[in-house]
Formats: sequence, C-alpha cells, structure tokens
Amino acid sequence: MRFLSALFLSFICLTAVADTVPPAPMPVPRVSVFSTTVDWAAVTGLPLRQYTGKIEGTKKSLVKDGLVLYYLDSFPCYGEADSVRVWVSPKGKMSGHLRLVCVYKPDTISFAWRNATEDATQARSTGILTCPVEGNTIFTIDISKCNIGKNWDEFR
Repeated sequence: MRFLSALFLSFICLTAVADTVPPAPMPVPRVSVFSTTVDWAAVTGLPLRQYTGKIEGTKKSLVKDGLVLYYLDSFPCYGEADSVRVWVSPKGKMSGHLRLVCVYKPDTISFAWRNATEDATQARSTGILTCPVEGNTIFTIDISKCNIGKNWDEFR
C-alpha cells in the first residue's frame, strides 16, 4: 500500500511540476542561401559564357551623390561572387566590376540599389532597378534608360 501511495504522490508532484516548466521554444527555421544556377547549362543544354558589363550615363535624380548597384541573379545569368557590386559616380564613372555567367545574353538585368558614396559600407538597399542591356559579351547599361521599380517595403 505504501508503494501505491508513494507512486500516486510522485505522479501528483510530477503533474504539478510539469505545469510550471515552460514549454520548449519552437525551433527557428534556418534559411540556407545557396545558388541553384550552377546547373543551368545542364538543364538548358546551352553553354555558359562570361559577360562583362559596363555602366555609363547618368540620371541625376537616381545617382545623386553616388549609386551602389548589386546585381540580382535571374535567368539567364548569375553573377560571379566577386563581381556583382558596382558604384556609379555622379559623373557616370563606374567603380567595381560586373561579370555575369549566362546561358545567353540578357535583354534586361535587375539590381538592388541605394544612394551612397563610393567607400560606404554595405547596408540595406532601397529597391529594385531594371536596366536594358546593349551589346554582346561586353555589354553596356545606360543608367538614364533604367527603370526604378518598387522599394523593398512595397513587396509585402
């Protein structure tokens, strides 16, 4: 009988303690950033080629004291890791490299953009900028022909 009483008392104590223990926090899902573009040649049957972009022209209302552009990967191209950030001066001079690997030359490309000086640290960009591409393996982007798209807070 003592054994049953002790077992019953243990059960009551455990039930009381279980109510005071906070529930385990829900795991936070991790976002894994990786490129799926490395197989584009295999998936499309088209060979990959390197394309180099030059940025020219100005659009005073857009460039202001400087314009930082970050290439946004999208089919048919992805950016080479060390060559996707470009700074454009108020006079239209480009600092940085834009090298893309593509299965064919794009007609337009998109950038995340923000106004900043040349030596500014990386920070949150403003929104999306879509630009027509002229030329072939060495192509040109005229900033004055780019279209300002939505700001990031408008994508919600």
